[in-house]
This record gives sequence, structure tokens and C-alpha cells, in this order.
Amino acid sequence: MSYHDIIVELDGHVETITINRPQAKNSLTYRTYDEMEAAVRESTARCLVITGAEGAFCAGDDVKQVMANPDAKPVESLARNPRTTPLADALLHTDIPVIAAVNGAAVGWGMELALMADIRVASERAKFGELFVLRGLNCDVPGIGRLADAVGRERAAELLFTGEVIDAPTAHAIGLVSRVVPHDQLLETASALAQRIAANPPLAVQAIKQGMREALDPDWDALGVWVSQNLARLFQTNDHKEGVASFLEKRDATYTGT
Repeated sequence: MSYHDIIVELDGHVETITINRPQAKNSLTYRTYDEMEAAVRESTARCLVITGAEGAFCAGDDVKQVMANPDAKPVESLARNPRTTPLADALLHTDIPVIAAVNGAAVGWGMELALMADIRVASERAKFGELFVLRGLNCDVPGIGRLADAVGRERAAELLFTGEVIDAPTAHAIGLVSRVVPHDQLLETASALAQRIAANPPLAVQAIKQGMREALDPDWDALGVWVSQNLARLFQTNDHKEGVASFLEKRDATYTGT
């Protein structure tokens, strides 16, 4: 399959998926979501590395297309078919170990993307933030189902309720990432770790990941329905419209609870 928004490279048994929209800080359009989902579902690698091109990991949704485009109809889609986001479904259910090589900003859905990795390796330039609340929305399933496991319920609540953006040392201190490395060593470090994993017996590695999912993860399908139903409601609020408008107009938002 040919791709427009991502680059897929195979090195032995390790596959690297790079979001390649640096002009938009690797934000996600509908096409980017579809291409990444296809790459994950079609992969036969023993380990996946996900990263972003140039200066950002992933800046979340492309706000102009996904949230501010009058032709986009997220409410109708979510109400008609409440479910886990297909890319999230692919990543949360794959038996292939996933490493996020976070080379810059991982915010909004970029933070969700990082949370779905089994291991997160951060560049010293990485930043992390659950920005959904600032757009008048709840986060997707990884923020609800994975963040507290990584950093504890209280710290997760603080990040989710405030939309705070934290730097790489803070992320490491609270347990969000396994290590922080110099920026120019990030891909080398993540790839070396992926090769170590890929060198092990793949059926055993997959069984271990399956067991961790059984023991630690919630029912992603049920949570996905809940998230979709709440997003369908929140997309219609004045606070969501104000959150998007204030972002695009680069001003402080004023929320009214309506």
C-alpha cells in the first residue's frame, strides 16, 4: 500500500512508522488516521516504532479539518456509530510491541498516540499534554484508560482536568516515559530497543503482551462507546465552539458551561 501522510520503513523485523506532515506539526487528518490504522493492521513486524517527522511527534487532530471544517460532521458520525476510534482500536489490540519515539510535542491525540505504546522513549525536546479539555471535549480512550496506570490517578486527573503541557524531564519523573535521551540519539535508542525485542521469540513476546492486556486494560470496546457518546454531546456545546475559536484566533477562551 502506498501512503501520503506517513512513511513506513522495515529494518529486519522492526517497522518504523513516521507521521510525515511536518508543515502541520504532524497533526492528524482523516487520511492520516486511515493510513496509520492500515499500517498497524497490515504489519507483520515483531516490533513497531512510531515517531514524527522533523520537529514534532504529533500535534493531535488537524483542528481546521477535524473540528473547524463545516463539512466535517463528527456529531453525526459519533452518534450513528459510537465506537473506539479505529486507529486506537488497531493499536490497543495489536499483539506487536509498540515503542513511541517522542521527538517533540505529543499533545491532544498525539498524547493519546504515545499512551497506546507499550514503551515511550522521549527526546529531551519532547512535550506532553492532554489538551482536550481546552477544546471543550473529553479525551479519547487511552487518556482515560492508560494515563492513570502510567502516572497514578491523582497526577492523571491533574493533567486531564487542566490541559497542562509538561516537558520531558517532568514526564520521566512521573513515570510517563521510560527514559529521556539527547534528541540526536532518540531514533537510535528506540530502534536498538526494538531490535532487542524483535530478537526474542515472537510468539512468547506476543503472549506476554496479550497477558498484560488481559490483566491491566479495561474493556476498550465499551469505553470507546462511552467516549463516542460523550464526544457527540460535547461537540454541540458552546464551550467546544469557543475552545476551537480561541485556539484558531490565538486568544484566551471564555467558557460558559453551555
